[in-house]
Order: sequence, then C-alpha cells, then structure tokens
Amino acid sequence: MSRVLDQELAERLERSRAVDPVFADDLALRVAHFTQRGGKRVRSQLLWWAMRACGGGDDTSAVAALRLGAAVELLQTCALVQDDVMDRSPRRRGGPALHADIGAQYGAAVAPDRAGRFGEAAAVLAGDLALAWADDLVAGTALPAGTGHLVRRLWGDLRTEMVAGQYLDLKGQITGSRSLPRALRSACLKSALYSVERPLALGAALAGADEATTGALCSAGRRIGMAFQLRDDVGDVFFDGEGTGRPAGGDIREGKSTCLTALARARAEAAGDRLALTVLERALGKHDLSPADLDEVRDILRRTGALATVEAKAERLVAQGLRRFDAVPLDPAGAGRLRDLLVAAAGGTPLGPAGRPEGAPANRPDAGAQGSPPNGATADPHPSAASASAGRPHASPPDGPAASTTTGPATRATAPAPHHGTPLSLVASHSEDSRA
Repeated sequence: MSRVLDQELAERLERSRAVDPVFADDLALRVAHFTQRGGKRVRSQLLWWAMRACGGGDDTSAVAALRLGAAVELLQTCALVQDDVMDRSPRRRGGPALHADIGAQYGAAVAPDRAGRFGEAAAVLAGDLALAWADDLVAGTALPAGTGHLVRRLWGDLRTEMVAGQYLDLKGQITGSRSLPRALRSACLKSALYSVERPLALGAALAGADEATTGALCSAGRRIGMAFQLRDDVGDVFFDGEGTGRPAGGDIREGKSTCLTALARARAEAAGDRLALTVLERALGKHDLSPADLDEVRDILRRTGALATVEAKAERLVAQGLRRFDAVPLDPAGAGRLRDLLVAAAGGTPLGPAGRPEGAPANRPDAGAQGSPPNGATADPHPSAASASAGRPHASPPDGPAASTTTGPATRATAPAPHHGTPLSLVASHSEDSRA
C-alpha cells in the first residue's frame, strides 16, 4: 500500500505544481509529507486483510483494495489536520501540526495573531485538499458495477459519519454538554465506524462477501472500535503522549465530554459528591490546565469508579468482538492476520484459560506473509505495532442486535445501515458495568 500511496502522491504533487508552484510547495507538499510520515495505517490494513479474509485477492480486488487503502489514509490526513485546528493542538506525529508549521513559515513577516490565523485557514484548505485527493482515488478505481455502487455508498457514509461525529464533539464543547449518551454517540461515530467497521465493510465489499459475512464482521468491528475509543479516552488522560506529540489531558483542556468524564460526572451526581463535580467542572475546558489540576481529575476518575468501569467495559467489548469474529467462516489466508490487527487496534485482549486470547481457536492458521499486498507494498509486517493511540478521530454502537454468523446464499453484500442508537449496556446500568 505504501508504494501505491507514494505513487499517487507524487502524481498529485506534479499536477499541483502545474496549477501553481507556491500552492504546491506550501500546501500540497505538506499534505503529502503529513500522509507519508507517520501513523500506524490501521484502517487501510483492516481494509486489505478483510478483503483477503473474505476470499478476495484477484488482481481487480487487490488493486482496488490498495487504492482504497491509500484513499483512507488521505481521509485520515484530512481528519487529523482539521482536528488539530479545532483542538488548537500544536503537535502531531512527533512534529509540528500542519497549521503550526505553515503559520511559523510566515511568522516573521506578520504579527503572531495574523500568522496563527493564516496557519489555521491554510490547514483547513489542506484538509480539503486531502479529502479531494481521497475522493479522486475512489472515483478512479475500476470496479464491477455492483461492487462499485456498494463501495461508493460505503465511502459516502464513512465521510458523512466522520463529519457528524466531529460536529457533535464540537457542539458538546460549546454547549457544555456532559451527557453520557451524547458522549457515546459522538464516540460511536468518530471511532467504531470510522476506524474499524467501515474499513472492514469496504474490504468485504471488494471481495464480494455475502450479507451474513459482512454483517458479522461489522458487528465484531463495532465492538472492537468502541473499545478502541474507550481506551483512547483513558490514554488521553493517563498517558504522557510520548510518541504521539500530544500532551496528556488534551480532551480535558478542550472541554470534550468523553465517555470517561461523562461517566465520572454521572457517578458523582448520583452520589452527591460535590467535590468531584467541582473538580470536573473547573477542569473541563481549562486551556491552562496544570499538571496538578490534571492529577486532581485523575483522582476523581479513579475515585468515582469511572476509570475501572470504562476499562472493564473495553475489555468485555474486545472479548465480545473476537467471539463474533471467530464465528465467521473466513479464508485462513487472511483471517489470522485480520484477527491480530483487531486485537492490536483495540489495545490487546484478555487471555482465556488456555493462555490464548479469549475466543481464539486452538490452532489458528498463521497466514505469515501469505496474501500480502502485491507490487512490493506491505500491510505492515508488525501488526502488533498498531495501537489504540493510532489517531483520534472516529464509530458505531457496540450493543446493537447481533448479526447472524451463519452463511446463506452467496448473495452480494449490501451496505450495512447506519446505527442511530446508543449502546445501552454502558448507559443503563452502572452497577452492572462496574462488575469485573
């Protein structure tokens, strides 16, 4: 996939220089470098190995999967570049965020506030450019008529859901909403769908998987994706951001109502814990949050039981997702690798009594290098490197109706319907969620 992405970016840069060399050097080149320089590429790997696990691998589906994987990486560039503007994050992927970088380029010529505003505006355009390039890749991918229609529908849903999740996040910050159901809905749109379920659905569509297989994969992906976001919420508060270029507590500083903080608030309100409520209210949205302030928030998250509840819920979601995945009849050439990626994306999973991940078959075929992307591209030889910290934006409720895992007639899959509900098992019963 890396080779296809590099080739596509080189072509886009050449065409950008033909439009205008300043635009190409200032904006297009930054988009290309940002896309190439970092990230775990989890989403594109999930797409590729879902295609392989569902029996795809002919030349047409392989080329299409590589191109769609490159498009997903460009969509991720759009999401992160614009997310950094909205969150006012100065760093990303171990270096300056794009808006900070381009603002600094012209900082000596104008007042700091004008340079900063210019950088933010330019970064919005850079995100638009990355999205346009991603759409070009999808539109230019040769596919059979039925498959092409399904892929375009899934791609359109993916983009809309990503924007919807980001908007709900922003709206929660400006309105001061601390609702747990709203935090869950935003997380569902921003992570389970965007990061896991839709890439799996795209890969299945390219392979021509039937509805039962696609539905079961998406059901597993919803749970894994929600676990990813819950653990990402925890990581934002409790880890120092080393390797991500982002300081701990970013969500707290921006006033984001994550599942973790919303649950802590709900617990504090139920217990009449005014001290906890005061600490959370004072800290959320405080841009100059000090290390001591953050430690106070951490203490509240532990003391209310929110941290333990979220961690336990994430663990159960991973186990549920893997059980659903293991019940799907898949091609061994890709199934083992896809399972490893799902485990890694969710940040790991508990071991069963035999020392294997819960639900894992005793003799899972090891795909090794079999089924690797053609033309020298790689889907990452070390899938365990993909972690829950791989980017922030974007999901679907993990507690919807279970999809059937029995295989029916070999009918072409249809696009999974968007999920509009809230995962009630996390909302409705705090006492149940607090049990190990």
